[in-house]
Amino acid sequence: MIRVLLADDQRLVRAGFRSILEDQDDIEVVGEAADGQAAVSACRELGPDVVLMDIRMPGMDGLEASREIAGDERLASVKVVILTTFDLDDYVYGALRAGATGFLVKDTEPEELLQAVRVAARGDALISPSVTRRLIAEFAGRVKGPEPDPRLDVLTEREREVMQLVAAGLTNDEIAARLVLSPSTAKTHVSRILSKLGARDRSQVVVLAYESGMVSPGWLAE
Repeated sequence: MIRVLLADDQRLVRAGFRSILEDQDDIEVVGEAADGQAAVSACRELGPDVVLMDIRMPGMDGLEASREIAGDERLASVKVVILTTFDLDDYVYGALRAGATGFLVKDTEPEELLQAVRVAARGDALISPSVTRRLIAEFAGRVKGPEPDPRLDVLTEREREVMQLVAAGLTNDEIAARLVLSPSTAKTHVSRILSKLGARDRSQVVVLAYESGMVSPGWLAE
């Protein structure tokens, strides 16, 4: 059972998401919060698997709340999915860097919301499919020039290959197929990359890959 916390200052939004989520046999809404501080407190009290976090809330906003959750070792297993009205909200980039697993626009289809919760719960990076390419372009546009990160020096050549494919949005199974590996081996490589880089999840690996110049928009199709 996937335990979900809803954090949004609009009661109607929370009610709408609750209705969609609780209709599923594998998802349970364990709590709600109307601001960032309440969301952090609820995470510590309830230990949800996934938090659907509005980016703009009174008091502590979703960005700061995401930082608090990501910085609390007791909440290491909690995955934060940012909800935003604008698909390229300036806060989104900061939220992903702060440790959020991904983001969705609020008017996403119910099926996409359900998929988001399930993908986040199993630890995969999540970026709303409708804006993935634009978000990646936004990442690249914020980097004035490639800035090599010394953390990447600890990766093996194979791990660097895997990291590039993670940055392209491929799943473990897709990475395995592309590199002719078993799915379990691909998963092991991803786990080692996360550990070596001190990354909370795949989303932070994606950000680092673009900021360091390891990959650029469209490289996989070239």
